[in-house]
Amino acid sequence: MEHRKGARKVSDIPAEVVGLLHKGQLQTVNLTEWLAVDHMVLLENVLDELGFRQESEPILQRLRDSTEKKIMKLIPAIAREWQQVLECKSEVEQSRVFTALTQHRSDSVRCWAAYMIGLNQSLSLSQKLTDIRPFAADDHFGVREISWMALRESVIAELDESIKLLEDWVHDQDTNIRRYAIELTRPHGVWAKHITVLKENPAKALPLLEPLKSDPAKYVQDSVSNWLNDASKSNPVWVLRLSEKWIISSDSKETKRIVTRGTRSITDLR
Repeated sequence: MEHRKGARKVSDIPAEVVGLLHKGQLQTVNLTEWLAVDHMVLLENVLDELGFRQESEPILQRLRDSTEKKIMKLIPAIAREWQQVLECKSEVEQSRVFTALTQHRSDSVRCWAAYMIGLNQSLSLSQKLTDIRPFAADDHFGVREISWMALRESVIAELDESIKLLEDWVHDQDTNIRRYAIELTRPHGVWAKHITVLKENPAKALPLLEPLKSDPAKYVQDSVSNWLNDASKSNPVWVLRLSEKWIISSDSKETKRIVTRGTRSITDLR
């Protein structure tokens, strides 16, 4: 069951798998399954699992009444509900519940926990990055994606400090951590607010990009090239000049791949 390939269509997902996903007893294995999870059903089950049956109905009703039904809006909405529930609990209880969420078998539940970090106004940017690190390195693709989305607003608010703090991340041995630093700062990003400053002045992110111009991992290469492709939509000349510089200074197959993919949208300036 855990090593299943995963269905291509939601309608092809076995009922047994759907049931286990909604009970939080199984991880999703592909995007089709990830998008098929009914977070309302999952939330009701997890609230019961963690001893919050009495609080369950008001929480679910508020979410039902909300106009935000899309998954990328629902996940942070659920995170806010968890925060409100825990505000009136003891520190011991807060720790118990948050730990349970962060270590939950369900990748969707861990996504909620990642957003709880991003939405926590009592945490500094440095603290948020420290706390989000396990999610950035999570073995599940969905958790890794949500973890950078969860900190996107914080990064935009403190961009210079974010870049400074992330400089160590791009030298990390963990491929996921290096990749996270790039995804978090992509000028356009996917399903996320654009970073206007980096669209206008992409050179600010060079301390993050330069160390990875020859990264051996394709996962990181793809992220760096996508970052450049983002930047090329508003600063194509800058991207071309940087690409030429990288090819001269690092004539490796890794750099060539990044440059080729990073300039794929530039058609009229070559």
